Amino acid sequence: MNTLKWLLKREFWEHKGAFFYAPVILAVVMVGVTALTLGFGMYWSEAPFRHLLAAAAAGRAAMPGGLAGVGDLLATLSLLAASPLLLLLAASTFFYCLAALYDERRDRSILFWKSLPLSDTHTVLSKVITVTMVAPLIVIGVSTATSVLLVLFAGAIAALNGVNLFGPVLSSPIFLLAPLRSLGMLPVYVIWALPTVGWLLMVSAWARSKVFLWAVGVPVIALVLVKWITYVLGAGPAAGTLMQTVVGRILLGLAPGSWLGGETSAMGSHGAHVAIDRVNGLLADSWATLASPGAWVGAVAGMAMMYAAIRLRRLRDEG
Repeated sequence: MNTLKWLLKREFWEHKGAFFYAPVILAVVMVGVTALTLGFGMYWSEAPFRHLLAAAAAGRAAMPGGLAGVGDLLATLSLLAASPLLLLLAASTFFYCLAALYDERRDRSILFWKSLPLSDTHTVLSKVITVTMVAPLIVIGVSTATSVLLVLFAGAIAALNGVNLFGPVLSSPIFLLAPLRSLGMLPVYVIWALPTVGWLLMVSAWARSKVFLWAVGVPVIALVLVKWITYVLGAGPAAGTLMQTVVGRILLGLAPGSWLGGETSAMGSHGAHVAIDRVNGLLADSWATLASPGAWVGAVAGMAMMYAAIRLRRLRDEG
């Protein structure tokens, strides 16, 4: 257990920039831009936030529940504002997995690590835990802090305009339960991310060069070939659809919410009431996806590819 703990610390120290500093810097930029936008937007007569505050001050807020409804809406918007952090998480973990086992062979650091009493299993497992648990937990913490700061800035601007939104927002169940809901979705994220993590680590352990092309190009070319063959033969779309699902699982599993398809991206396109309802039901919908056999078939396949990555790391010692 101590060995694994120190391996996790090693991974964090070596990739602190991607896993910690990058989300923090992005969060600071988001908070700063939002604060400036809300502040200067109050001087624009058509600013939506200004109209919302005016309606709330007049007691005619166009939300069910009056001022409490406005609080729920702002709490929901503050949570959705963390979406760039989730995109950053997907990108950073994707390229981390690609380089995890390839870079140590390229710079010959594998010779040093293999001279220590560290097993290939512990080494690969530490990388899996880092990408599926440590990095998401950091982003959850940063996104929670970002949401709190956004709410504080919005509440301060509202207070300067004679509307007290601190009470409605800070007492909103959507806002208070957001960190727990994020933690509750972490097991779902791990299950759906396993195929992508396994595939990328296996390619990283096998490829001698052009890791990105092998990891992305092979599945995409296979998908194009299957679709072309089914089109030429006049076969049904079943084979193409199956291959598209497989490619999606091994390339997009590290994107939070990928298990919900396009539902998360469409939350804000049907009005505020629908957005609030979707945020409330997001945790239940995420866990419901685990009833699909495909989730567990992909997880088993991912673990099989991780085992292959362990074996390949053992055999690919280029020293």
